[in-house]
Amino acid sequence: MAKLLVPISNGFEEIETVSIVDICRRGNIEVTIASIENIEVTGAHQISLKADNLLSNIDEKDFDMIALPGGLPNAFNLAEDKLLQEILKKFKENNKNIAAICAAPYALHKADVLNENYTCYPGFEGKIKENGYIENKDVVIDGKVITSRGPATAMSFALEIIKVLQGEEEYKIVKQGLLANNC
Repeated sequence: MAKLLVPISNGFEEIETVSIVDICRRGNIEVTIASIENIEVTGAHQISLKADNLLSNIDEKDFDMIALPGGLPNAFNLAEDKLLQEILKKFKENNKNIAAICAAPYALHKADVLNENYTCYPGFEGKIKENGYIENKDVVIDGKVITSRGPATAMSFALEIIKVLQGEEEYKIVKQGLLANNC
């Protein structure tokens, strides 16, 4: 079974985090939510979530992909966390899949693992890099890096993760089950 690591901190974007976790689990992906702070974290809109583990207890070798939800200050927290930055670099070195949505591509940029073409929350590209920013696509895949725009694109983002990790058939099954015809 494919394994996905979802690191979070206080200020995570709830729609993005829960969409990634829920939809990927529907796609038969083992998802682990790992907090860089405490097991209990509070989202950007004051919704609390209990992580499965602390990032410091995780061995990145156990995972096929890492997916960073956005939200503020979560994206900045992830970008400044030394352990997460090391893990992102190891994923890149080992040619593993990396994904980020909303403001979280900033953390990929800080770790120097963001490929040339990407998208992010509109306006946030100024903190990342103007070159390579694609403003008119909900999800951008450049090599082993997937990026997406924000809460409204979270379902499409999660479905792309399923397609990458589980293949086209599982993607179609989950998409149909969600009645996500526009994704």
